[in-house]
Amino acid sequence: MEELLKTLNNIRSLRLLAKEIPLEQLETILKKFELVVQERKEEEEAQQLVLAAHQEKIEKYKELLKSEGISPEELLEVMNLHRFNPSQHKKRAPRPAKYKYTDLDGSQKTWTGQGRTPKAIQIQLDKGVTLESFEI
Repeated sequence: MEELLKTLNNIRSLRLLAKEIPLEQLETILKKFELVVQERKEEEEAQQLVLAAHQEKIEKYKELLKSEGISPEELLEVMNLHRFNPSQHKKRAPRPAKYKYTDLDGSQKTWTGQGRTPKAIQIQLDKGVTLESFEI
């Protein structure tokens, strides 16, 4: 793709390429390029119109706020009050332990039953001990 762009962007490369292509085919390519360029111009003009309309709406609402005596800062303050704030989000309580076991180094530990099975419990399960035997 980059090589194609280099060729299309360089007049010498285009002249060399044009020598190898029949004139009728060059004219067809030219028409297609003109069509693509025209479509692109129309798309960009439409996008500019949308942006201009959006900016016009913003200006309209700024004037409306000004005429009603509301400052943009007041509006932002009110809008920020209704935003989700992670610091205000309540954290859930930790899960209570469901299983109690003795670790490999002899200390008593608990496990909620979520996540990876602790190594000490897994060793016992592999030996045939049931998980229910560890319940608190």
